[in-house]
Amino acid sequence: MQHFSPEVIATMRVVLDDVMSHVPVEQATSGIKVRLAEFILKKAQEGQTSYDALYAAAFDQIQTVLAMLT
Repeated sequence: MQHFSPEVIATMRVVLDDVMSHVPVEQATSGIKVRLAEFILKKAQEGQTSYDALYAAAFDQIQTVLAMLT
């Protein structure tokens, strides 16, 4: 299992919160949040650990995740 620094973990949390703010309120379920968190974690494991890279990747997945879970 890969370990992340406290800074990267903090960045992932901020990215998740910021991306979730773009999900329509009526669709902002815990399931959507979990899927986006999993995606952010996967990207971090692939080496994308900056806010900008993680945010862009996760933001691009909003519609895909919404379509899968709604």
